[in-house]
Amino acid sequence: MKSGFVTLVGRPNVGKSTLLNQILGQKVTIVSDKPQTTRTQVRGVLTRPDAQVVFVDTPGIHKPRTLLGERLNDTATDSLGDVDVVCLLVDATAPVGRGDQWVAERVPADAIVVVNKTDLATPNAVLDQLKAAAEQLAGGDEYFPVSARTGQGVPELVEAIISRLPEGPAYYPDDMVTDVPEAFWVAELVREQLLAVTRDEVPHSVATRVTEWDWPRIRVEILVERDSQKGIVIGRKGAVLKAVGIAVRSQLPPGAYLELFVKVDKDWQRRPKALERLGY
Repeated sequence: MKSGFVTLVGRPNVGKSTLLNQILGQKVTIVSDKPQTTRTQVRGVLTRPDAQVVFVDTPGIHKPRTLLGERLNDTATDSLGDVDVVCLLVDATAPVGRGDQWVAERVPADAIVVVNKTDLATPNAVLDQLKAAAEQLAGGDEYFPVSARTGQGVPELVEAIISRLPEGPAYYPDDMVTDVPEAFWVAELVREQLLAVTRDEVPHSVATRVTEWDWPRIRVEILVERDSQKGIVIGRKGAVLKAVGIAVRSQLPPGAYLELFVKVDKDWQRRPKALERLGY
């Protein structure tokens, strides 16, 4: 049996979380078209008769503007050590840029380069992107075009990853797909829905955490940085919170009673104690 750890890294919005969910065949990490959706390392476990692969999804590496941004970058780069394989993701629909190069300079020379979102690009554009990645990125000795959304090219990528793993034991039970605590997962589901319905100025300023868990009652606190953001998150006559609650409950076991509360915690992204309290 082969086993090992694989880190997925790249700039924000290249599709790391979508790829992980596609590989595992179920949702273990939230997804959004907003940058910095992933804020912590999330482990997903693929177990087969011949292999167990522990994937580590990471925050997108970017130019930070807050203390939170700096810590997200640290979380991502810390995941590059002590793993067996690193997959560097780039976007098939966007030019390879300085940000991609900055990330590539920090990955091992034998990283696998994954050109994602091929379903949104023409075949010629995908070939051009593969060529650009090979010419402009420092790391990488294998290149795979994939669509994390449709699954095209993903089985071939998984086989290439497994071929690089050493022989070893299973690290997790066969039926375990993620190590994310249940309370953390519920808080993330709330944040995912908020990202889907709130305007561009709000997502970075939103944090969520479960403050009470007495099944079936779950209380989730939503933190924002400004009073004006509180109004946006609640919505007219509570419409936004209501929509978020309905969407999250549809993903929870039957009978779950979800309470959502919004609180202003001024400039929490820039305050060390506030970040530590939230687990960042």
